[in-house]
Amino acid sequence: MPNAPDLYQLQNVSKVFHLDGVDVQALRGIDLSIREGEFIVLLGASGSGKSTLLNLLGGLDRPSGGMIHYGQKMLSTFDDAQLTRFRREELGFVFQSYNLASSLTAIENVRLATEIVVDPIPAKEALEMVGMLDRMNHFPSQLSGGEQQRVAIARAIAKRPKVLLCDEPTGALDVGTGVRVLSVIQEIHQRIRPTIVIISHNAVIGEIADRVCYMSDGKIIRDESNTQRRLASELQW
Repeated sequence: MPNAPDLYQLQNVSKVFHLDGVDVQALRGIDLSIREGEFIVLLGASGSGKSTLLNLLGGLDRPSGGMIHYGQKMLSTFDDAQLTRFRREELGFVFQSYNLASSLTAIENVRLATEIVVDPIPAKEALEMVGMLDRMNHFPSQLSGGEQQRVAIARAIAKRPKVLLCDEPTGALDVGTGVRVLSVIQEIHQRIRPTIVIISHNAVIGEIADRVCYMSDGKIIRDESNTQRRLASELQW
């Protein structure tokens, strides 16, 4: 991992939102490199800029200033069609709110992702990887919050993404369920080695990552590597 090439390089990245005639500076001069296969947690309170940064990494938004490189490509100059292709071919997203289609079963939700890429992980295999194969014919309304999140993770990884971006994946879950979801993410990292970026306000979650970036007021104020990563099953908060 320490010798892996950089996948993302951010140089002096800023983001300004124009809200009701007022400029709001969400990111201020972010410099960040993320290596291939690295597991990073972005920590910060609400309003620290971590969600904005995740959106830029995921091509869901563009920076107001600075440069974002993804591999040898300048992500920050992509047009809408290029960003759509980038998100479809390179990324898997996991959101706090699950975002499952309520009218589809678990396996049908996962198959949605397998239909848009060339070499997907079969839907049943993806569900097996997150421990949800026995619930594959259940609708979201028949699943608990933790089960829905595991289906959402299966849907994200079925694309064989190079990058897995997770927006507060345990934010709506109790501690025990959250730990199970983090264990699944940790297992995915070990099995298929995507680059993983999780954003959270919960400092304990940083203990399972290779590296933790602490954010405040739109800046990265501290960037630390973990000498020893803990198992998600060991976490308490």
